Amino acid sequence: MATPLDRTAEPSAKGPEGREGREGAGDAGGAGDAEGARDAGGAEGTEDAGDVKDAEDAEDAEDAGDVEGARGAGSARADRADQDDWSARSAVVGGLGAGLGLALLATVVWSGSFVTSRALADSVPPVQHAFWRWLIAVTAVAPFALRRTWRRRAVLRRHFGYLLAASFLGVALYNTLVNQAGVTTTAGNMGMIMAASPVLMACYERLGGARLGARRTTGMLIACAGVLLLVSKGSLTLDLAPGDLWVIGGALAFGSYSALLRRRPPELGGLPFLFATFVLGTLMLLPAYAVSLTAQGGFTPTPATVTPLLYVGVVSSAVAFFAWNKAIALIGAARAGVVYYLQPVCVALLSFALLGEGMSRPRAACMGLILGGVVLGSTAGRGRSLSS
Repeated sequence: MATPLDRTAEPSAKGPEGREGREGAGDAGGAGDAEGARDAGGAEGTEDAGDVKDAEDAEDAEDAGDVEGARGAGSARADRADQDDWSARSAVVGGLGAGLGLALLATVVWSGSFVTSRALADSVPPVQHAFWRWLIAVTAVAPFALRRTWRRRAVLRRHFGYLLAASFLGVALYNTLVNQAGVTTTAGNMGMIMAASPVLMACYERLGGARLGARRTTGMLIACAGVLLLVSKGSLTLDLAPGDLWVIGGALAFGSYSALLRRRPPELGGLPFLFATFVLGTLMLLPAYAVSLTAQGGFTPTPATVTPLLYVGVVSSAVAFFAWNKAIALIGAARAGVVYYLQPVCVALLSFALLGEGMSRPRAACMGLILGGVVLGSTAGRGRSLSS
């Protein structure tokens, strides 16, 4: 049994040990706290490292997304560019096809005009033929063109000089010369000589400073040789028939008219321009028509004269000139002239079938020279213009 003294002495005896114990406990607690702090710090560090890692992963993911997005946007832009390029090429090809088709339509129709000019030469005076042709054309086009032409009257007045030049070359002069040629030459000759017009068109288009080049010059010389051989009938002494001279003048007029079309102000419009040139050309022919009536008298309207006049007035004038003008606007005079080379072939076939004109070997040789020359002359540099 412990006495009070023993209980008093016990703490004193245990004092140092207690202090050591308490100190040990404190050290243990401090160590525990330090370890806990280190553990907490490690945990926090681990969490921080995880956060950093997560952030880096997120940034990497965002960067990867940005790269993929940029690639996707670039691919989309490339696809749109390809589509735009394809659309542009399709439009060019479509315009080229339409232009060539319209030029072919006009060429085939005009081939019949040479046959009618030859057929009417003995019954209808050339100037009267031209006047009635264009008067019929004005009448045929008027219902479709009057309102549009009236709305553009200010534009027509502004470009009146251009309209006068186009009317004189393409309406009054060209057709009258060809009709006059039909009196003393054959329809086949008219068609073959007129085939030289495309070379003139190509030359006029390059008068702005571009060089013709060796190929174009060679083609022109070959075509001219074919024309000279045709009109001279192979003789070294040049004895031109009056009709051949007239049709050469017609070829010059038509080539000049076609080149002039390339510079047509777009605000004139297609149909108003066509109608205005028809009206002005008919008015230009009116004085000559009056003189012809006085000197030669009129002609008797019969089915044999009225039917060809209706053809040249409606089909060869209204339809063919609209198609040709549109073709020039789409593909240019030089390229449309390539199709015009088919005219001698069409004229030769029609004149053989309808008029009984023969096809001799010299004429066939002349046709080959003319066609070869004009094709060679007008296709020089064509690939460059197409690519541009």
